[in-house]
Amino acid sequence: MEKVTMLKGVQYLVDASGKHTAVVISLEEWGEIWEDFYDVLVSESRRDEPTVAWETLKAEVASEVSTSGSV
Repeated sequence: MEKVTMLKGVQYLVDASGKHTAVVISLEEWGEIWEDFYDVLVSESRRDEPTVAWETLKAEVASEVSTSGSV
């Protein structure tokens, strides 16, 4: 695979036909933005998971804390 650079700190990997197949991102250059991007990816990957109401979760945590004596 050939590397093509179009933006500082970002490299696009392309196949023999020139199709972009992957991206390499410099974490030194883009680390803070990458963390935000990664958070969005994780959120999207969990989109179809069942949700828990905040009050229910809060009650469960409070119950665990009172049972164990710590968080």
